[in-house]
Amino acid sequence: MDIKIVMLEMNAQNQIGWLAIEEDKTVGHIFMRKEPDKTLKFLDAWVSKDHRRKGIYRSLWNTRWQYVKDNYKGWTVYAWCRPPSLPLLLEKGFLKGDTCVYVERVVEDDLPRFEKCFVSC
Repeated sequence: MDIKIVMLEMNAQNQIGWLAIEEDKTVGHIFMRKEPDKTLKFLDAWVSKDHRRKGIYRSLWNTRWQYVKDNYKGWTVYAWCRPPSLPLLLEKGFLKGDTCVYVERVVEDDLPRFEKCFVSC
């Protein structure tokens, strides 16, 4: 496995990302965004199913983290993460905040209250 990590700057969105590439195919990515007041938001990371559990996520994370340490001293970094990612963030010195709950819904016309509810007696 020969994975190359390439940096990608998206100036219009104030984002910087890194791609993990194997044989000209992207097998993973990680991003961050510059925000006001010397703040960085760590954004999503992804590794393809066939390439998980091979250290790619950690390599991407460490590459981004080294870049931040080299270029953004004194800035504040924050992130929202899923439970499997939390140990790495704690290992890097991040403090755990409040828990957040994922919610979703399909976008559709709002129906009058209880119209979808069927009650049988």
